[in-house]
Amino acid sequence: MKKISVAKVVLNMGVGKSGEPIERAKRALEQISGQQPSPRNARATQRDWGVHKGEPIGVAVTVRKQPAIDLIKRLFAAKGNQIKGSSFDDFGNLSFGIREHIDIPGVKYDPNIGIVGLNVSISLTRPGFNIRVRSKHKASIGNEHKITAEDAKGFLTREFGVQVV
Repeated sequence: MKKISVAKVVLNMGVGKSGEPIERAKRALEQISGQQPSPRNARATQRDWGVHKGEPIGVAVTVRKQPAIDLIKRLFAAKGNQIKGSSFDDFGNLSFGIREHIDIPGVKYDPNIGIVGLNVSISLTRPGFNIRVRSKHKASIGNEHKITAEDAKGFLTREFGVQVV
């Protein structure tokens, strides 16, 4: 029951405006993940930035199971297999950014897309974690069963050969 596994990988590109930049970001995420990304809409109007509520200002894609593990290996290779210790939260998840998407192995430069950056969030899980989200008899996870930052660092070092700096 203590075995840690990858729950999901979320790739996010915040563009800040709709139109052509959103389409370029969609093509870039599709090229990286192989899945169709979905738009993320603005929650509120920001007049100073020219953003209206409900307008698409970003795109995201969620990858799970074996494709997520293959994608993680490529993403860590883009970061030189090194992750900062501050990238981990208290619940065993980690987030980091990639400045240029063409640094990811297997992604080639496309002049129609240009060069864009993205945020990566990796969520780790253990068996039994679904009691938090199930519809009947929701419960909290016990302190002994939670994934700590140290557990997550050890898992990534063992499974993916990542060095935590």
